[in-house]
Amino acid sequence: MDRSPVVSFARLDVPVALAELQAEVGALLDRGWVDHVNQRDYTGRWDVLPLRCQREHADAHPILQGFAIVGGEHWQDLPVLDHCPAIRGLLAALACPVESVRLMRLHAGAEIKPHRDPGLGLEHGVARMHVPVRTNASVAFVVDGERMPMQAGELWYFNADQVHAVHNRGDQDRIHLVIDCVANDWLVAKVQAGDPRHPAPG
Repeated sequence: MDRSPVVSFARLDVPVALAELQAEVGALLDRGWVDHVNQRDYTGRWDVLPLRCQREHADAHPILQGFAIVGGEHWQDLPVLDHCPAIRGLLAALACPVESVRLMRLHAGAEIKPHRDPGLGLEHGVARMHVPVRTNASVAFVVDGERMPMQAGELWYFNADQVHAVHNRGDQDRIHLVIDCVANDWLVAKVQAGDPRHPAPG
C-alpha cells in the first residue's frame, strides 16, 4: 500500500449519528471509568471506559481492557456495547479491521502533555481515530505543532507517532470515542482524501 506523503491528521468522510452517540455516552457516565495509567503524561483528570479489548482480557480488570492495546491478534466487544447501537453502527461502517475501542474523557482544566506513541500511525499499518462526542471551543488538540480543527460528530484520524498534546481549558469535560484500526487500503484512501494539507487529486 502506498502511504505517502505522511499525514498528520485528516477528517474522514464517514457519517456519525451525533445525537444518538451523545445519548449513549450520557448513559455511561456512571460506569467503571479508570484513570489513564500514564500519569506522568498529564495533569488534572483523564480517564477511560473500555468498549472493545483483546479477547484474553475480556474478563480482566478494566485497566487491562483499556490499556493493553498493542500487539493483540484477537479483539472482542465488551458487554457495555450491547447497549450502544449508535457506536456499534459507526464501527460497522468502517470497512477495516477494528481493534481497541475506548471512550476517553479529559476533564475540565486537564492537560495531556506533549508526547508520542511510537509506531501508531498509518505508515506502520495502524490508525487511531477520534470522534469528539462532547467538546468545547476551549479544547486544543495539537499534532506536530498544528491544531486539529475537530468538531463534535466528526471522525478524524491522527498520527499518534508524531508529537501531540491536548489542553481542555474549558469548564466542561471533553469526551472522545477513540478507535484503533488496521490501516487497510480502504482506510488509507479515506485518510488521504481527508488530509487538509495533501488533498487527493481530482
